Amino acid sequence: MSRDHVQSAPSGSAEAAYLELLARDASAEAYEQPVLLARAEGRRADRIAALERAKLLALRVRAELEGRRRREAELSALFETAHDLAGLRDLDAVLQAIVQRARSLLGTDVAYLTLNDPARGDTYMRVTEGSVSARFQQLRLGMGEGLGGLVAQTTRPYVTDDYFEDARFQHTLTIDSGVRDEGLVAILGVPLMLGPHVIGVLFAADRRARVFEREQIALLGSFAALAAAAIDSANLLTETRAALAGLERANEIIRDRSAVIERASDVHDRLAELVLRGGGVHDVAAAVSEVLDGTVEFGEADAAPAEALEASRAEGHAVRHGDDWIAAVAAGGELLGALVLRGHPGLDPVDQRTLERAAMVTSLLLLARRSAAEAEQRVRGELLDDLLDARDRDPRLLRERAARLRADLDATQVVLAARLDGPAADADEEAAARRRLWSASSHLAATRHGLAAARDGGAVLLLPLTAGDTATDLARRTARQLGTAVHQSVTVGASAPVTELTTRPETVATAYAEGRRCLEALHLLGRAGDGAAAEDFGFLGLLLAGERDIAGFVDRTIGPVVTYDERRGTELLRTLDAYFACGMSPARTKDALHVHVNTVAQRLERVGRLLGEDWQTPARALEIQLALRLHRLAAPDRR
Repeated sequence: MSRDHVQSAPSGSAEAAYLELLARDASAEAYEQPVLLARAEGRRADRIAALERAKLLALRVRAELEGRRRREAELSALFETAHDLAGLRDLDAVLQAIVQRARSLLGTDVAYLTLNDPARGDTYMRVTEGSVSARFQQLRLGMGEGLGGLVAQTTRPYVTDDYFEDARFQHTLTIDSGVRDEGLVAILGVPLMLGPHVIGVLFAADRRARVFEREQIALLGSFAALAAAAIDSANLLTETRAALAGLERANEIIRDRSAVIERASDVHDRLAELVLRGGGVHDVAAAVSEVLDGTVEFGEADAAPAEALEASRAEGHAVRHGDDWIAAVAAGGELLGALVLRGHPGLDPVDQRTLERAAMVTSLLLLARRSAAEAEQRVRGELLDDLLDARDRDPRLLRERAARLRADLDATQVVLAARLDGPAADADEEAAARRRLWSASSHLAATRHGLAAARDGGAVLLLPLTAGDTATDLARRTARQLGTAVHQSVTVGASAPVTELTTRPETVATAYAEGRRCLEALHLLGRAGDGAAAEDFGFLGLLLAGERDIAGFVDRTIGPVVTYDERRGTELLRTLDAYFACGMSPARTKDALHVHVNTVAQRLERVGRLLGEDWQTPARALEIQLALRLHRLAAPDRR
């Protein structure tokens, strides 16, 4: 919402501004604008307080929406894993997919999974992803050693920001050598649990210092639960195959068990499809109710029997409570709720497992939706940086990314470089001022369907140029708007209008350099707090700019005449040279060129049509003479 729009709204409807901000997914900084405007207008204290409350509530709603959207990037991978598990055929493939997806979604350099080896009494690397060290991939660890030993002993996730400086666990030469060879620094480990027993550890690690957030720890814990479930399912299949080989009654047992397992596989396929179509946790409960032929309900943690819920969370299994079954919906150490199967005391073990896995799917759904908004927010700030660095050259992808931000890269745009004026009292104040400038620039870009990024101690904006507007008008208006928003003088330099940004993304970087040169020229001329474009400076831009754009100056000044001569073989440039050399006298010019005076007059008339009627004014004449001199110097063979 623009500042003028907020000022014109009745005071009683100012809170509606926050609904508009929520509706168009504005940046968090934009939520300060209605309060700032109310204060600037001198509203009553109770009115401002009401706006503050509305702002806080809106930010809470926004955070919740972002939390849900952030998980959308994870949802597909999580349920693909659940689908793999439901139709388990190859344990190695499922575990490899789990580790790959965990590494991708947490954005780490390496992910790996270790399993206990009861026969040898140690732990070994089962799956690695992103590892480059053969020594690391072949590590075997004694029980209780390293960060994995601490995770296994406590059955809780552990994270270290700096592995070699962490004294909470037992360091050994073998483990430290492998970790050092891999170059790992920050490591997160979560246990793989089968009931109360730890069977291994799932790790995510970076080769730099990093703080893992609670949601990331919970997400890796969910992957660990999937891995444990995959191993458990594989063990069940192994047991079944062994029974086939050793027992006379195996065929009958397998038929019965296969029917139940197929039903479990069917429910997981249905759950995955349901959630990917946008279903909610209550839809999951309804689908499981149909499969188990009972009533399954999802409820908050405080609504379920506390003792049974805690037992289910601790054991990782559904537990019986009277005639009901309780399955904890948990992610890592966080308890999110419970699935309750009512009035069904006799439950087949595989159906019990189906209920448990439905609880796991429900936890993944809740976590995925919580993170969806955060994922989208991270994507929104990257497009302009990619254009400035010319990293993304696929026009289709550029258009799609811009469309999601409601920006049109096929329209005529102007690149503006903005910088705060005036010295800051200290580093903290300067940093705060830059944050205000970035916030104001982001808000302005959002309201104008443009883009903004922080760069070089200031801000850079890419704004569309509307009909009847000029780059100069846009620069001056932007300087005023940003200065008003940050309560400090802001200087803005603008490039010439640019087009075809999707097919020539490097144009943005070139235009940004031009805008910065205008910015420097404004400061050198003492015009801080103003806005201007490259076209405003003429040849003075060559003298004031840090980089001399000689070719651009010549083209802007006499380019039409040069092009006319090249296409038609005329001598307009030579006539201009002689005209100025002869003191702008047509009579002396015709003698210098050895042509009739009417020929000189006709040529000068053509020059006027190409350069404009004011080409002989003192200022224009000076620029034209300088451009002619530079053109001769650039191509001396043309003299």
